[in-house]
Amino acid sequence: MLSRRGFVARLPLAAAAVRMLPEMAWAQRAAVNMSDLPKDMVWLNANENPAGPPPVSLEAMREALPASGRYHYNDMGGVYAAMAKSEELSPEQIVTGSGSSEVLHTAVDAFTSATRPLISVTPAYEGPIELARALGRPVVLTKLREDYTADVKRMAEEAGKAHGGLIYLCNPNNPTSAAVRSKDVDWLVNNLPANSTLLVDEAYIHFVETPDVQSALPYVRQGKEVIVARTFSKIYGMAGLRVGFAAAKPEIIARLAPLRMNVISYVSARAVVAALGDQQGILHGRKASLARTRRELCAWLREREVRYIEPHANFIMIDTGRNAREFINTMPRLGVAPGRPFPPLDNMLRVSIGTDADMAKFREVFWKVYKG
Repeated sequence: MLSRRGFVARLPLAAAAVRMLPEMAWAQRAAVNMSDLPKDMVWLNANENPAGPPPVSLEAMREALPASGRYHYNDMGGVYAAMAKSEELSPEQIVTGSGSSEVLHTAVDAFTSATRPLISVTPAYEGPIELARALGRPVVLTKLREDYTADVKRMAEEAGKAHGGLIYLCNPNNPTSAAVRSKDVDWLVNNLPANSTLLVDEAYIHFVETPDVQSALPYVRQGKEVIVARTFSKIYGMAGLRVGFAAAKPEIIARLAPLRMNVISYVSARAVVAALGDQQGILHGRKASLARTRRELCAWLREREVRYIEPHANFIMIDTGRNAREFINTMPRLGVAPGRPFPPLDNMLRVSIGTDADMAKFREVFWKVYKG
Protein backbone atom coordinates (compact mmCIF):
# COMPACT_ATOMS: atom_id res chain seq x y z
CA MET A 1 0.00 0.00 0.00
CA LEU A 2 1.45 3.37 -0.99
CA SER A 3 1.96 5.89 1.81
CA ARG A 4 0.95 9.53 1.55
CA ARG A 5 4.63 10.52 1.49
CA GLY A 6 5.36 8.06 -1.28
CA PHE A 7 2.42 9.23 -3.34
CA VAL A 8 3.41 12.88 -3.09
CA ALA A 9 6.99 12.01 -4.03
CA ARG A 10 5.73 10.70 -7.35
CA LEU A 11 4.49 14.14 -8.39
CA PRO A 12 6.95 16.12 -10.56
CA LEU A 13 6.76 19.31 -8.45
CA ALA A 14 6.36 19.84 -4.74
CA ALA A 15 3.63 22.36 -5.45
CA ALA A 16 1.68 19.68 -7.24
CA ALA A 17 0.85 18.15 -3.88
CA VAL A 18 -1.64 20.96 -3.42
CA ARG A 19 -3.44 19.79 -6.52
CA MET A 20 -4.15 16.49 -4.83
CA LEU A 21 -6.43 18.28 -2.42
CA PRO A 22 -8.82 20.51 -4.38
CA GLU A 23 -11.06 20.88 -1.34
CA MET A 24 -8.15 22.70 0.31
CA ALA A 25 -6.43 24.28 -2.69
CA TRP A 26 -9.66 25.71 -4.03
CA ALA A 27 -11.41 26.27 -0.71
CA GLN A 28 -14.13 28.74 -1.53
CA ARG A 29 -13.87 30.43 1.83
CA ALA A 30 -10.20 31.24 1.31
CA ALA A 31 -11.23 33.63 -1.48
CA VAL A 32 -13.17 35.75 1.01
CA ASN A 33 -11.74 38.14 3.61
CA MET A 34 -12.85 36.22 6.68
CA SER A 35 -12.42 39.17 9.05
CA ASP A 36 -15.17 41.15 7.32
CA LEU A 37 -17.80 38.43 7.15
CA PRO A 38 -21.11 38.50 9.01
CA LYS A 39 -21.28 35.99 11.86
CA ASP A 40 -24.53 34.56 10.47
CA MET A 41 -23.01 33.91 7.04
CA VAL A 42 -25.00 31.56 4.79
CA TRP A 43 -22.51 29.22 3.08
CA LEU A 44 -23.77 28.16 -0.36
CA ASN A 45 -20.35 27.75 -1.92
CA ALA A 46 -19.22 24.13 -1.57
CA ASN A 47 -22.24 21.94 -2.44
CA GLU A 48 -22.47 20.77 1.16
CA ASN A 49 -25.62 19.24 2.60
CA PRO A 50 -26.95 21.45 5.42
CA ALA A 51 -28.74 18.43 6.91
CA GLY A 52 -25.39 16.98 8.00
CA PRO A 53 -24.93 13.30 8.91
CA PRO A 54 -28.14 11.33 9.61
CA PRO A 55 -29.06 10.90 13.29
CA VAL A 56 -28.21 7.18 13.14
CA SER A 57 -24.72 8.09 11.98
CA LEU A 58 -24.25 10.65 14.73
CA GLU A 59 -25.19 8.03 17.32
CA ALA A 60 -22.87 5.46 15.74
CA MET A 61 -19.97 7.92 15.88
CA ARG A 62 -20.63 8.70 19.54
CA GLU A 63 -20.45 5.02 20.30
CA ALA A 64 -17.28 4.57 18.21
CA LEU A 65 -15.27 7.46 19.63
CA PRO A 66 -14.09 5.74 22.84
CA ALA A 67 -12.65 2.92 20.73
CA SER A 68 -10.99 5.22 18.18
CA GLY A 69 -7.61 4.93 19.87
CA ARG A 70 -7.01 1.76 17.89
CA TYR A 71 -6.64 1.30 14.13
CA HIS A 72 -9.39 -1.32 13.73
CA TYR A 73 -7.89 -2.67 10.51
CA ASN A 74 -9.53 -6.04 11.19
CA ASP A 75 -12.98 -4.44 11.23
CA MET A 76 -12.70 -2.86 7.81
CA GLY A 77 -13.54 -5.98 5.85
CA GLY A 78 -17.06 -5.87 7.24
CA VAL A 79 -17.33 -2.16 6.45
CA TYR A 80 -16.30 -2.70 2.83
CA ALA A 81 -18.71 -5.61 2.54
CA ALA A 82 -21.59 -3.43 3.77
CA MET A 83 -20.74 -0.69 1.30
CA ALA A 84 -20.51 -3.16 -1.58
CA LYS A 85 -23.75 -4.90 -0.65
CA SER A 86 -25.60 -1.57 -0.58
CA GLU A 87 -24.97 -1.26 -4.33
CA GLU A 88 -25.39 -4.97 -5.18
CA LEU A 89 -21.66 -5.41 -5.64
CA SER A 90 -19.07 -7.75 -4.16
CA PRO A 91 -16.23 -6.46 -1.93
CA GLU A 92 -13.83 -7.25 -4.79
CA GLN A 93 -15.64 -4.63 -6.88
CA ILE A 94 -14.96 -1.62 -4.65
CA VAL A 95 -12.07 0.31 -3.18
CA THR A 96 -12.61 3.00 -0.57
CA GLY A 97 -11.02 6.40 -0.24
CA SER A 98 -11.10 9.80 1.41
CA GLY A 99 -14.32 11.05 -0.16
CA SER A 100 -14.54 10.36 -3.87
CA SER A 101 -11.53 12.63 -4.47
CA GLU A 102 -9.01 9.96 -3.52
CA VAL A 103 -10.47 7.28 -5.76
CA LEU A 104 -10.70 9.75 -8.64
CA HIS A 105 -7.03 10.52 -8.14
CA THR A 106 -5.99 6.88 -8.02
CA ALA A 107 -7.90 6.26 -11.26
CA VAL A 108 -6.01 9.08 -12.96
CA ASP A 109 -2.72 7.74 -11.65
CA ALA A 110 -3.44 4.20 -12.80
CA PHE A 111 -5.16 4.79 -16.14
CA THR A 112 -3.35 7.75 -17.67
CA SER A 113 0.24 7.93 -18.84
CA ALA A 114 2.57 10.03 -20.96
CA THR A 115 0.78 8.64 -24.03
CA ARG A 116 -2.67 7.98 -22.56
CA PRO A 117 -4.52 11.23 -21.85
CA LEU A 118 -7.26 12.22 -19.48
CA ILE A 119 -10.23 13.35 -21.55
CA SER A 120 -12.89 15.54 -19.98
CA VAL A 121 -15.07 18.58 -20.60
CA THR A 122 -14.63 22.18 -19.58
CA PRO A 123 -15.71 23.25 -17.09
CA ALA A 124 -15.81 20.17 -14.89
CA TYR A 125 -14.62 19.18 -11.42
CA GLU A 126 -10.95 20.12 -11.53
CA GLY A 127 -9.50 17.47 -9.21
CA PRO A 128 -8.75 14.75 -11.81
CA ILE A 129 -7.76 17.32 -14.44
CA GLU A 130 -5.27 19.14 -12.25
CA LEU A 131 -3.79 15.92 -10.91
CA ALA A 132 -3.22 14.63 -14.46
CA ARG A 133 -1.41 17.85 -15.30
CA ALA A 134 0.64 17.64 -12.11
CA LEU A 135 1.71 14.14 -13.06
CA GLY A 136 2.76 15.34 -16.51
CA ARG A 137 -0.03 13.43 -18.24
CA PRO A 138 -1.72 14.91 -21.33
CA VAL A 139 -5.17 16.41 -20.82
CA VAL A 140 -7.76 16.88 -23.57
CA LEU A 141 -10.72 19.12 -22.73
CA THR A 142 -13.79 19.19 -24.95
CA LYS A 143 -16.52 21.82 -25.08
CA LEU A 144 -19.93 21.30 -23.55
CA ARG A 145 -22.92 21.01 -25.83
CA GLU A 146 -25.51 23.78 -26.05
CA ASP A 147 -27.49 22.13 -23.24
CA TYR A 148 -24.33 22.20 -21.08
CA THR A 149 -23.92 18.41 -21.14
CA ALA A 150 -20.85 16.46 -22.22
CA ASP A 151 -20.47 15.62 -25.91
CA VAL A 152 -19.82 11.90 -25.44
CA LYS A 153 -19.15 11.29 -29.12
CA ARG A 154 -16.46 13.95 -29.14
CA MET A 155 -14.90 12.45 -26.02
CA ALA A 156 -14.80 9.02 -27.63
CA GLU A 157 -13.32 10.55 -30.77
CA GLU A 158 -10.50 12.14 -28.77
CA ALA A 159 -9.77 8.82 -27.04
CA GLY A 160 -9.63 7.15 -30.43
CA LYS A 161 -7.19 9.75 -31.76
CA ALA A 162 -4.91 9.12 -28.79
CA HIS A 163 -5.17 5.32 -29.19
CA GLY A 164 -6.72 5.12 -25.73
CA GLY A 165 -7.34 7.23 -22.68
CA LEU A 166 -9.24 7.76 -19.45
CA ILE A 167 -12.55 9.52 -20.16
CA TYR A 168 -13.73 11.46 -17.11
CA LEU A 169 -17.48 12.10 -16.99
CA CYS A 170 -18.88 13.94 -13.97
CA ASN A 171 -22.60 13.14 -14.07
CA PRO A 172 -24.37 15.32 -13.00
CA ASN A 173 -21.61 17.72 -13.88
CA ASN A 174 -19.98 20.02 -11.38
CA PRO A 175 -20.30 23.02 -11.82
CA THR A 176 -23.15 23.12 -14.35
CA SER A 177 -25.53 20.67 -12.58
CA ALA A 178 -26.49 19.37 -16.05
CA ALA A 179 -26.79 15.59 -16.51
CA VAL A 180 -25.99 13.30 -19.43
CA ARG A 181 -28.87 11.01 -20.33
CA SER A 182 -28.43 7.29 -19.89
CA LYS A 183 -28.83 6.61 -23.60
CA ASP A 184 -25.77 8.77 -24.27
CA VAL A 185 -23.77 6.97 -21.58
CA ASP A 186 -24.93 3.69 -23.14
CA TRP A 187 -23.53 4.84 -26.47
CA LEU A 188 -20.22 5.85 -24.89
CA VAL A 189 -19.77 2.54 -23.07
CA ASN A 190 -20.60 0.58 -26.21
CA ASN A 191 -18.23 2.68 -28.32
CA LEU A 192 -15.24 3.03 -26.04
CA PRO A 193 -12.09 2.98 -28.17
CA ALA A 194 -9.49 0.31 -27.54
CA ASN A 195 -7.29 0.88 -24.47
CA SER A 196 -9.87 3.28 -23.00
CA THR A 197 -11.61 3.38 -19.63
CA LEU A 198 -14.64 5.43 -18.60
CA LEU A 199 -14.51 7.11 -15.18
CA VAL A 200 -17.98 8.29 -14.08
CA ASP A 201 -18.09 10.63 -11.11
CA GLU A 202 -21.50 10.19 -9.45
CA ALA A 203 -21.06 12.47 -6.44
CA TYR A 204 -24.47 14.03 -7.17
CA ILE A 205 -26.40 11.16 -8.76
CA HIS A 206 -28.78 10.80 -5.80
CA PHE A 207 -30.26 14.25 -6.44
CA VAL A 208 -31.43 13.44 -9.98
CA GLU A 209 -35.20 13.27 -10.48
CA THR A 210 -35.54 12.73 -14.24
CA PRO A 211 -35.86 9.01 -15.14
CA ASP A 212 -33.72 9.29 -18.28
CA VAL A 213 -30.61 9.85 -16.13
CA GLN A 214 -29.48 6.74 -14.28
CA SER A 215 -26.40 5.48 -12.46
CA ALA A 216 -23.61 3.83 -14.43
CA LEU A 217 -23.23 1.08 -11.81
CA PRO A 218 -24.99 -1.51 -14.01
CA TYR A 219 -21.98 -1.34 -16.36
CA VAL A 220 -19.74 -2.27 -13.43
CA ARG A 221 -21.93 -5.28 -12.68
CA GLN A 222 -21.63 -6.27 -16.34
CA GLY A 223 -17.82 -6.16 -16.18
CA LYS A 224 -17.40 -3.22 -18.57
CA GLU A 225 -14.36 -0.93 -18.71
CA VAL A 226 -16.09 1.49 -16.37
CA ILE A 227 -15.17 2.96 -12.99
CA VAL A 228 -17.90 4.65 -10.94
CA ALA A 229 -16.87 7.02 -8.15
CA ARG A 230 -19.28 7.61 -5.25
CA THR A 231 -19.11 9.73 -2.10
CA PHE A 232 -20.91 9.99 1.21
CA SER A 233 -20.20 13.74 1.28
CA LYS A 234 -23.28 14.97 -0.54
CA ILE A 235 -26.71 13.44 0.04
CA TYR A 236 -25.50 11.69 3.20
CA GLY A 237 -24.15 15.00 4.55
CA MET A 238 -20.75 13.60 5.58
CA ALA A 239 -18.41 15.97 3.73
CA GLY A 240 -16.11 16.40 6.73
CA LEU A 241 -15.96 12.67 7.42
CA ARG A 242 -14.27 11.94 4.07
CA VAL A 243 -15.62 8.60 2.86
CA GLY A 244 -16.12 7.46 -0.72
CA PHE A 245 -15.49 4.49 -2.97
CA ALA A 246 -14.79 3.47 -6.53
CA ALA A 247 -16.70 0.59 -8.09
CA ALA A 248 -15.31 -1.42 -11.00
CA LYS A 249 -14.66 -4.96 -12.10
CA PRO A 250 -12.10 -6.79 -9.90
CA GLU A 251 -9.29 -6.43 -12.44
CA ILE A 252 -9.60 -2.65 -12.33
CA ILE A 253 -9.93 -2.56 -8.54
CA ALA A 254 -6.70 -4.56 -8.32
CA ARG A 255 -4.93 -1.71 -10.09
CA LEU A 256 -6.52 1.01 -7.96
CA ALA A 257 -6.18 -0.56 -4.52
CA PRO A 258 -2.36 -0.32 -4.16
CA LEU A 259 -2.54 3.44 -4.79
CA ARG A 260 -4.94 4.33 -2.01
CA MET A 261 -3.54 6.12 1.01
CA ASN A 262 -4.87 3.94 3.82
CA VAL A 263 -8.10 2.65 5.33
CA ILE A 264 -10.82 5.18 6.06
CA SER A 265 -11.36 6.56 9.56
CA TYR A 266 -12.92 4.05 11.93
CA VAL A 267 -15.36 6.65 13.26
CA SER A 268 -16.37 7.65 9.74
CA ALA A 269 -16.74 4.00 8.78
CA ARG A 270 -19.19 3.39 11.62
CA ALA A 271 -21.20 6.43 10.47
CA VAL A 272 -21.42 5.05 6.95
CA VAL A 273 -22.46 1.55 8.03
CA ALA A 274 -25.18 3.01 10.26
CA ALA A 275 -26.53 5.15 7.40
CA LEU A 276 -26.56 2.18 5.04
CA GLY A 277 -28.83 0.41 7.52
CA ASP A 278 -31.53 2.91 6.58
CA GLN A 279 -30.25 3.73 3.11
CA GLN A 280 -33.54 3.95 1.23
CA GLY A 281 -35.27 6.01 3.90
CA ILE A 282 -32.39 8.48 4.11
CA LEU A 283 -32.00 8.82 0.36
CA HIS A 284 -35.72 9.20 -0.31
CA GLY A 285 -36.33 11.79 2.40
CA ARG A 286 -33.29 13.91 1.63
CA LYS A 287 -33.81 13.82 -2.13
CA ALA A 288 -37.46 14.87 -1.78
CA SER A 289 -36.57 17.73 0.57
CA LEU A 290 -33.76 19.02 -1.62
CA ALA A 291 -35.82 18.73 -4.80
CA ARG A 292 -38.64 20.76 -3.28
CA THR A 293 -36.32 23.58 -2.27
CA ARG A 294 -34.60 23.42 -5.66
CA ARG A 295 -37.92 23.67 -7.51
CA GLU A 296 -38.95 26.68 -5.41
CA LEU A 297 -35.73 28.47 -6.29
CA CYS A 298 -36.14 27.68 -10.00
CA ALA A 299 -39.72 29.01 -9.92
CA TRP A 300 -38.51 32.21 -8.25
CA LEU A 301 -35.85 32.70 -10.93
CA ARG A 302 -38.33 32.08 -13.75
CA GLU A 303 -40.76 34.61 -12.31
CA ARG A 304 -38.01 37.22 -12.52
CA GLU A 305 -36.85 36.06 -15.95
CA VAL A 306 -33.41 35.13 -14.63
CA ARG A 307 -31.88 32.38 -16.73
CA TYR A 308 -30.29 29.28 -15.24
CA ILE A 309 -29.09 25.83 -16.28
CA GLU A 310 -31.68 23.19 -15.45
CA PRO A 311 -30.27 21.62 -12.27
CA HIS A 312 -29.96 17.91 -11.48
CA ALA A 313 -27.73 18.18 -8.40
CA ASN A 314 -27.76 20.01 -5.06
CA PHE A 315 -26.62 23.24 -6.70
CA ILE A 316 -27.62 25.45 -9.61
CA MET A 317 -25.81 27.63 -12.15
CA ILE A 318 -27.49 31.02 -12.53
CA ASP A 319 -26.84 33.40 -15.43
CA THR A 320 -26.20 36.77 -13.78
CA GLY A 321 -26.25 38.63 -17.09
CA ARG A 322 -22.79 40.05 -16.40
CA ASN A 323 -19.49 38.88 -14.99
CA ALA A 324 -20.36 36.78 -11.93
CA ARG A 325 -17.31 38.03 -10.02
CA GLU A 326 -19.38 41.04 -8.98
CA PHE A 327 -21.74 38.67 -7.15
CA ILE A 328 -18.93 36.52 -5.79
CA ASN A 329 -17.15 39.56 -4.34
CA THR A 330 -20.23 41.46 -3.11
CA MET A 331 -22.63 38.84 -1.74
CA PRO A 332 -20.40 37.59 1.15
CA ARG A 333 -20.36 41.08 2.67
CA LEU A 334 -24.17 40.91 2.65
CA GLY A 335 -24.24 37.52 4.38
CA VAL A 336 -24.29 34.93 1.57
CA ALA A 337 -21.26 33.11 0.11
CA PRO A 338 -21.89 31.67 -3.39
CA GLY A 339 -19.47 29.51 -5.38
CA ARG A 340 -16.24 30.66 -6.99
CA PRO A 341 -15.72 31.51 -10.69
CA PHE A 342 -15.85 28.71 -13.26
CA PRO A 343 -14.34 29.94 -16.51
CA PRO A 344 -15.24 29.95 -19.34
CA LEU A 345 -18.77 30.35 -17.91
CA ASP A 346 -17.85 33.80 -16.64
CA ASN A 347 -21.43 35.06 -16.27
CA MET A 348 -22.58 32.02 -14.33
CA LEU A 349 -22.90 31.87 -10.55
CA ARG A 350 -22.87 28.45 -8.86
CA VAL A 351 -25.14 28.32 -5.82
CA SER A 352 -25.55 25.34 -3.48
CA ILE A 353 -29.07 24.45 -2.33
CA GLY A 354 -29.30 25.11 1.39
CA THR A 355 -32.14 25.09 3.87
CA ASP A 356 -35.34 27.02 3.16
CA ALA A 357 -34.07 29.79 5.43
CA ASP A 358 -30.71 29.80 3.59
CA MET A 359 -32.43 30.16 0.24
CA ALA A 360 -34.71 32.94 1.49
CA LYS A 361 -31.58 34.88 2.49
CA PHE A 362 -29.97 34.04 -0.85
CA ARG A 363 -32.93 35.37 -2.81
CA GLU A 364 -32.87 38.62 -0.84
CA VAL A 365 -29.14 39.21 -1.30
CA PHE A 366 -28.93 37.96 -4.88
CA TRP A 367 -31.77 40.20 -6.00
CA LYS A 368 -30.21 43.22 -4.31
CA VAL A 369 -26.95 42.69 -6.21
CA TYR A 370 -28.71 41.68 -9.44
CA LYS A 371 -30.73 44.88 -9.51
CA GLY A 372 -27.66 46.94 -8.66
